[in-house]
Amino acid sequence: MARLFGTDGVRGLANGLITPHLALDLAIAAAQVLPDADVVDGRRPRAVVGRDPRASGEFLSAAVCAGLAGAGVDVLDAGVLPTPAIAYLTADTGADFGVMLSASHNAMPDNGIKFFAKGGHKLADAVEDEIEARLGQDFDRPTGVDVGRITQMADGSSRYIRHLLGALPHRLNGQVVVIDAAHGAASDVSPEVFSLAGAEIHVIGARPDGLNINDGYGSTHLDKLKAAVLEHQADIGIAHDGDADRCLAVDADGNEVDGDQIMGILALALRDRGALADDTLVATVMSNLGLLQAMEREGIKVVQAGVGDRYVLEEMRGRQLSLGGEQSGHVIMLDHGTTGDGVLTGLMLASRMAQTGRSLADLAGFMTRLPQVLVNVKGVDKDRADSDEGLQAAVRAEEEALAGTGRVLLRKSGTEPVVRVMVEAPTQGDAQAAADRLADVVRDRLTLA
Repeated sequence: MARLFGTDGVRGLANGLITPHLALDLAIAAAQVLPDADVVDGRRPRAVVGRDPRASGEFLSAAVCAGLAGAGVDVLDAGVLPTPAIAYLTADTGADFGVMLSASHNAMPDNGIKFFAKGGHKLADAVEDEIEARLGQDFDRPTGVDVGRITQMADGSSRYIRHLLGALPHRLNGQVVVIDAAHGAASDVSPEVFSLAGAEIHVIGARPDGLNINDGYGSTHLDKLKAAVLEHQADIGIAHDGDADRCLAVDADGNEVDGDQIMGILALALRDRGALADDTLVATVMSNLGLLQAMEREGIKVVQAGVGDRYVLEEMRGRQLSLGGEQSGHVIMLDHGTTGDGVLTGLMLASRMAQTGRSLADLAGFMTRLPQVLVNVKGVDKDRADSDEGLQAAVRAEEEALAGTGRVLLRKSGTEPVVRVMVEAPTQGDAQAAADRLADVVRDRLTLA
């Protein structure tokens, strides 16, 4: 049987895979696993629960809260807030764990359930496996005064906003900012905090109705943000995804600034303040070679983790580093939070502009992005990709042809019979040609019988 938990909680079609029954059972199982064994000070365990504005989040959140309370956990229901806000509030309230209902950048029909351990940290695989193993098992149900209570957390948003403003190194006075909230969890928080930080704001994609999350807006749909930046002659556009753990940006000319560029800008800012731990940035193997080359020129080391924010976070915590992230705009600043935070990232980016007086395009010019092509080859035996000699010889041949001016990366999908072929080269045509040649070799060598 396939593992229920993926790389970021449990995610799938709401009322398909992610049913109220599953949400209830996961909450009950988590209530048995996540509280510290030494919670014997006369209080019940506590959990913070939040969600994004998807319609399905209404009934799934109710099921989670019911399961927790029925298992003897007091619930602080924070309502609609970004994922990083729930991580922060889990730590700030001293709760034993947190639960977030969201499918992040996925379309509205999906939803997901993710857990945070005490302190707001993501769970280790072994802990997720223990929760999954307890699904549906009998347990000693509390009764009477031992059942949990559910309380609405009215100050969750204000506490999170104070935290964000407290992390800001420089106010945004005089900046014109367009915010695209993806009709998601940051629709209220992000405009408010940017305004409080001193910016003149214009907002799009901030009218969630439960059905329109990520629909034509947000970090996966930047066209409307680009148009709004040009219309309002803004200094910067900030795009979140549905649960606002990501941030992409648009400069004053309407050009996209991706996660690699954002990480580099923030790395240089932290380095200049003496706050970049060990002068090291954690990126993933998918980060553009241009970022690696630029960081090397600046004397900043780059550690490359596997794809996925949890692997970035593992490297950061294991090496005690302060900054890491992904090309997708998932940026983690461990001095201020335990997970990627799109609102914080946007604030820090705008703050760097305000502090230096430089445009976003100028700041992003520290690196030159190499053209990058990704081809997904489906229906193949991905497990033979690393061992097939013919395929590996083809990879080496393409690497030798690039002679240090680009790179090749083959990745196996974690969930599908897919091999991903990524090539970076000096020109788009070179990258596309090399990727197509390698994709043909993958099909020839690894096609399933």
